[in-house]
Amino acid sequence: MYPSTPPETGRDPWTDDDADRSGRAPAPRTGPDDTGERRGRGRPRRFRKSGEPARRPDDEVEAVEDEEDEPPVEVRRPLSLAVAGFAALLCLGLVLGAQTAGPGHRLPFAVIVLGVQILFILAWTMAARPPALLVVAVVSAGAGVVADVAAVHSAEAGAGPLGYAAVGGFVLAVLGQLVRRVDRRRVTDSLGVTLLTVLGVVAFAGLLVLGRIPAGTQAVTVCLAAAGVALTVARLTDAVLPWPRLAPQVPRGAAGVVAGAMVGTLASAVFGSYLVTPFTPTRAALIGLLAAVSAVLTDLAVGYAEAGRLMAGEPPTMWIARHLQGPLGGFAMAAAAAYPMCLLLL
Repeated sequence: MYPSTPPETGRDPWTDDDADRSGRAPAPRTGPDDTGERRGRGRPRRFRKSGEPARRPDDEVEAVEDEEDEPPVEVRRPLSLAVAGFAALLCLGLVLGAQTAGPGHRLPFAVIVLGVQILFILAWTMAARPPALLVVAVVSAGAGVVADVAAVHSAEAGAGPLGYAAVGGFVLAVLGQLVRRVDRRRVTDSLGVTLLTVLGVVAFAGLLVLGRIPAGTQAVTVCLAAAGVALTVARLTDAVLPWPRLAPQVPRGAAGVVAGAMVGTLASAVFGSYLVTPFTPTRAALIGLLAAVSAVLTDLAVGYAEAGRLMAGEPPTMWIARHLQGPLGGFAMAAAAAYPMCLLLL
């Protein structure tokens, strides 16, 4: 090679002499790789025939994530305070009505229970909108009246007549929905709503039955007080501290549910310490625990059901019916739990 000859530019920096004598090539270089930089760059986007760029799978994933990251439903404090006040007033009216009822004065308490039953029917049918709404409302009202009359005038105080009234009302409501061809397709979806409406109406009549057995009036007081305090505290807590959110679509917080159940149980134990035998703070706390937990969970389940209907695309119903549905359902569940707990613990 002449001294004036330039070095070969296209040749690798290592030569065959640098190779290992065993025939293996030396270790690869650790310098920067141009291919890595090229891979990091975005690939050119393909265009459709219409001229718009084709969407890659990465763009679709980003779009789905943007749709999922929706802001949570706002918790309206005035509304939570109003619902808490309604629960407190309803609790006060039922407790005072139960205390004023006696062996010869059951009619005033029966009238109060009938008024709550009618309010329950209006709220649940207007909020859930089952097929043949008018038929379900009329049949449920008839089942409630039959249950009230049986609870007051039956020879022996028991839950048997109430069970017959509930079964008969449910069957008639389903048959009324099957008569119309337009509503026949939705009957299967509305069986749960129809059953809960009829059972909730009949459950309030159980308060009249408890007023006729020993220590029944005291059991009604403990259960209703626990349920009313639990619902009121839960809604008040949601107005102040709705955290942590149980679901973005439901304007409720876990702190309110837990605090309501705990304070309701405590209130029932306090009532039990002032009541006569066979009540004790422990027994009253057990009865109140079941009533308080049933009330707050029913109220919460109603909120989830309403959010599910809105997510399914159904139009919102009357706002007052939607917000009264939860407390009324909670008291109905507490009334249904009062009778078996009274028989088991007292």
